Amino acid sequence: MKIGFIGLGNMGKPMALNLLKAQYDVTICDVNQAVVEEFKAVGAKAAATPAELAKYVDVVITMLPNGKIVEQVVNGEQGILRAADPGLCILDMSSVAPGFTQQLAALAAAQQVDYMDAPVSGGVKGATDGTLTIMAGGAPAIVSKCRPILETLGKKIYEVGSVGAGDAIKMVNNLLLAVNMAAAAEAFTLGTKIGLDPQIMLDVIGTSSGNSYALQAKMPNFVFQGKFEPGFMIDLQYKDLELAVQTAKETQVPLMLGNVVQQLYGQSQAAGLGKEDISAIIKPLEQLTGIQVRK
Repeated sequence: MKIGFIGLGNMGKPMALNLLKAQYDVTICDVNQAVVEEFKAVGAKAAATPAELAKYVDVVITMLPNGKIVEQVVNGEQGILRAADPGLCILDMSSVAPGFTQQLAALAAAQQVDYMDAPVSGGVKGATDGTLTIMAGGAPAIVSKCRPILETLGKKIYEVGSVGAGDAIKMVNNLLLAVNMAAAAEAFTLGTKIGLDPQIMLDVIGTSSGNSYALQAKMPNFVFQGKFEPGFMIDLQYKDLELAVQTAKETQVPLMLGNVVQQLYGQSQAAGLGKEDISAIIKPLEQLTGIQVRK
């Protein structure tokens, strides 16, 4: 199977490298020419545009920052659908709005092109290690066709429903992650301010009802170390919260915590922290309280 890969950023780059390591025939396309040359040096082919890439492959994987870029890559003037033959499969692994995915899937179907969404969880480490959790939305036959690829990239593959369902469950997951991270930042700032040891708090809460992924993964590995190189950037978390907020408006679901937490991540962006890990949401709290939560 010949695979095209578009979007060689923090997540896409290690994912595409894992496909090469698994001996797939990979053609890449990216706006960053330096990373294109890097991939050519390790055996990948390169295409100048998504349309050109579509001519050479059976499956096109997209891993892109937002829906606007996905739309351009799929349906723009030089997009995949401009040159796609019937039977091509587009596998979008970006995180975008479920309704948006369904619209692009309808455009693809009109050209007899298959489309599925398969957003991921696990961050840069999961992408590098090939241990991502993947949420696949699409017709069973399409998911089955792409499963060997998904199993190269991830450890847990969930078939969650029809096209758009993967993006829907990822949106809900990232809403919870955002709220949990903000809550952990507030709680540990308070605890440290009143004299508690951060490590003792982690030990106790980690085996108590306040436990969460944000607590276990972000506090010891990022906050305690004072190292905020992104596993998942604040800018991307803000974008995912916007997807949840907009979807909630469309479906008339009150999203009180989601709206408040989005403003907290916006505050971190305003402080210049947008390219740092989501755990850096604690930095404005630390500055306000005059303490640092460090081991």
